[in-house]
Amino acid sequence: MPSPIKARKISHVVLNVADVERSIKFYTEILGLKFSDYNDRGMAFLRYNNDHHGIAFAPAPAGATLAPDDKYITFNHMALEVDSIDELFKAREFLKANGIAIDFEGRRGPGSNIGIEFRDPDGYHIELACDMEQVGWDGRTRPPALHRRANSLEEAAAAPMPTELPDKVGV
Repeated sequence: MPSPIKARKISHVVLNVADVERSIKFYTEILGLKFSDYNDRGMAFLRYNNDHHGIAFAPAPAGATLAPDDKYITFNHMALEVDSIDELFKAREFLKANGIAIDFEGRRGPGSNIGIEFRDPDGYHIELACDMEQVGWDGRTRPPALHRRANSLEEAAAAPMPTELPDKVGV
């Protein structure tokens, strides 16, 4: 029996954080999210659109520490969509001006989206992304031979993705 579940988007993500107030400050002042409210357990809820929350912070258990990335099964990253590569250029400069190290910028491959990757105060990986490949009714995605990897925003902007997929790879 096929699944009756048809998710439309990621509704929200909840992160365990060492300091809820520090996370609120980072996500509102650096990422531009808006604070919604708290619950009775000290969780904080933030929004990036009209939904009550897209991201929430739960206080981590006392004494919790960050798990090393290479030894544990953990949360990988969260991507927040922005409207354009121009917004990514502005975001990159803003992040740098605020002392936030960029882990990666450019385009990796599948999805062909352009992005900037960095970490929040608890070490969670955050990506700002735009121009995600859209998959049509035929279900075809861009084959790997047509991915245009880029190691900077400038490189990605100079090599935009074609809007149409060829009938055959190499065409």
